Amino acid sequence: AVLGVSMGSLIDLETLRAVAANWLPVLAVTVATLGLSLGAGLLLRLQPGISPVTGAFSMIAGGASGIIAMARELGADARMVAVLQYLRVLLIVLLMPVVATVAYGASAGDGGPPPVEDGPGWPAGLLLTVGCSLAGVIAARLVRLPVPALLGPLIAAAAVDLTGLGRGAEVPALVETATFLVIGLQVGVSFTRERLRTIGRALPLALAVILGVIVASAGLGAVLSAATGVSALDGYLATTPGGLYAVLATASDIGADVTFVLAVQVLRLFVMLLSAPLVARWLRRSASG
Repeated sequence: AVLGVSMGSLIDLETLRAVAANWLPVLAVTVATLGLSLGAGLLLRLQPGISPVTGAFSMIAGGASGIIAMARELGADARMVAVLQYLRVLLIVLLMPVVATVAYGASAGDGGPPPVEDGPGWPAGLLLTVGCSLAGVIAARLVRLPVPALLGPLIAAAAVDLTGLGRGAEVPALVETATFLVIGLQVGVSFTRERLRTIGRALPLALAVILGVIVASAGLGAVLSAATGVSALDGYLATTPGGLYAVLATASDIGADVTFVLAVQVLRLFVMLLSAPLVARWLRRSASG
């Protein structure tokens, strides 16, 4: 639930305004990224021992922690998903500054220091976390939303932010860190020797597929740049398939349009997380049919 609130708090009116004038190409690129993720997941199934849902969830571009948190409930192998999701994030973090500098001519330090925003403090953040968690889970269960513990709080926090009721409150850092720790422990203790062997055998293919996704996403960035008029660098950063906070740090450091990059990244994150249950259901039906 805490993870849902944390992700839901990323969206606000400024985020929506940043893409309002170019909503169609942004939406098209987001949907194309989802299709790219599903295609990559299908390729990953060439490796024995990987189910359709596990393959797709391992390659979904964006919202790694959220995808991992919902993987088990939706029938995917959370262990495989966790390893491959964070392998993708690691590759992005390593390659992105190099690509931005070499391919797009960016220079570190062009953006100056990021703006410092003073929020209402941790008590308001804790109230937001508890309130959105409880209300979101209860409402999600009432309407039978899939993965209610994640998607309910996510939608509740987004609604609070969009209406201005949150006043910039965020999940307290200590609470967020503890949540990531719990998720990591839940996945970590479930590893077995046999599963580690399966993951090890899958790594060469997974690495190739992930690199393909990164390159294809850069291509989508070029399409987004051409369709919206933003710079090629902004298009690349906006469509980088994951590593949100690293992307924002890089964008700020090199003087890219941080608001646009954040908007596209956050909207894609929402689409990926909200569509994941539908993707899982469709893949299970396809496999059984």
